[in-house]
Amino acid sequence: MTSPTSPVGAAHPAPGSSLTAARRARELARTVGGPPVDVLVVGLGATGAGVALDAAARGLTVAAVDAHDLAFGTSRWSSKLIHGGLRYLASAQLDVAHESAVERGVLMERTAPHLVRAQPFVLPLTPLVSRGQGALAWAGFRAGDGLRLAARTARATLPAPRRLSAVETRHLAPALRPTGLRGGLLSWDGRLTDDARLVTAVARTAAARGARILTRVRALELTGSGARIRDELTGEEGEIRARAVINASGVWAGGLVDGIRIRPSRGTHLVLRSERLGPLPAGLHVPVPGETNRFVLVLPQGDGRVYVGLTDEPVDGDVPDVPEVPETDIGFLLDVLGTALDVPVHRDDVVGAFAGLRPLLDTTPETGSGAAPRTADISRRHAVLTSPEGVTTVVGGKLTTYRRMAEDAVDSAVATHRLGAGPSPTASVPLVGAAPPHRLAALPAPRHLVRRYGSEAPAVHALGAENPDLREPVLEGHPVTRAELVWAVRHEGALDEADLLDRRTRIGLVPDDRAMALTAAREAMGELAV
Repeated sequence: MTSPTSPVGAAHPAPGSSLTAARRARELARTVGGPPVDVLVVGLGATGAGVALDAAARGLTVAAVDAHDLAFGTSRWSSKLIHGGLRYLASAQLDVAHESAVERGVLMERTAPHLVRAQPFVLPLTPLVSRGQGALAWAGFRAGDGLRLAARTARATLPAPRRLSAVETRHLAPALRPTGLRGGLLSWDGRLTDDARLVTAVARTAAARGARILTRVRALELTGSGARIRDELTGEEGEIRARAVINASGVWAGGLVDGIRIRPSRGTHLVLRSERLGPLPAGLHVPVPGETNRFVLVLPQGDGRVYVGLTDEPVDGDVPDVPEVPETDIGFLLDVLGTALDVPVHRDDVVGAFAGLRPLLDTTPETGSGAAPRTADISRRHAVLTSPEGVTTVVGGKLTTYRRMAEDAVDSAVATHRLGAGPSPTASVPLVGAAPPHRLAALPAPRHLVRRYGSEAPAVHALGAENPDLREPVLEGHPVTRAELVWAVRHEGALDEADLLDRRTRIGLVPDDRAMALTAAREAMGELAV
């Protein structure tokens, strides 16, 4: 499973995978106004980076642009879960459920076992959960295990669900209110170390196969044969020519191609300090009162923080670069949390909050009457559309299925433009840092680095041999070290402090922590001058 370009435990990055400011400048200069590439990708979230990797892995020449940074949009605002499709079974979307389970297995066992691991969840059977609801949830978990089997994901990768006594439930979730607790239901799903790190790994793997990864390059206008772009660092405009153009810009897709209607849905998460809830060996599914298939998730992160989410609310109007979190969302999540916890969680305990916009495809008739469906009820199927000008757009879907979305988009572009390329190989292409679990366990590096960098963890840790100060944490109580900031500048394409604090690490999710870490980030950015 080890990436063929990166020896396990090597004290250097995978060959050709390093993204730097200098590489960006070189590749931008030869791309703008240069010979046409086979595929131009617009957007470098999970799907766009996946498209770049898919096309490059087929032997096509690729340029991929983003107006901001890797994982700047929706991809960094997820629940950090790799879902097996259980929720889609409840709405009879069997194809979506199976696809999700298959892609979960691909990530956990083949392409990114260093970034995705099994996460236990407890659904507490509180007095607010009727016996009928509990039986329905148990049937759902058993069906979810059937999805695992159908997807051929090993039992060793995802353990079986089981019933818990009240004592066992409280052991896994001590913060639960004991009064009236009948027990719980234990289930398992895939959990990402960090969604933005997944995007970075995909982009670097694409770069190792020759893709030109160009951040801070805004697409101003798309045609079937390229794009007019602007370098956001210099303000200079130019043209990138391409034989095929794939629009993977998520919630912004409709602004680049006529006829694409997106109905964004806001998903909000809260950030709490871990000590507020005490030890949490497992995550929680807290049922939303009055709903049969909606839960608030409590997600311990292992970095001193816990995420609580999420909402599913429609968003109207212009799409912002960074969505705001309304107080109504915060209040809703705290209220649901309060139905199950013995520990009171107040507004002052919320140290951060973030919201992402799901790029759901609006399929309602433009002249239709009546109320539009709730965004929670809109299908998570993805769609690949081709405009009259020949631009391919991929929209919808979800983080778990980014690879399949990318494959379908490239298949469509290859067929439409008659590009010389074979089938997608990406279901068996390990991402940068991937290695089998037993090899990851043997790496000579701290465990928190292995969980974030996989087989590259020794190389990150080795930076401390050059300068012992780099092994120090960026701020007290948080595991990110100064070496990780330097690594991000040298190898992960970070161009400013925001890239470091908000995407290569997630320190910035807590504003107070971000302010304290800013000096260290500025010092790391000094690497650009070296």
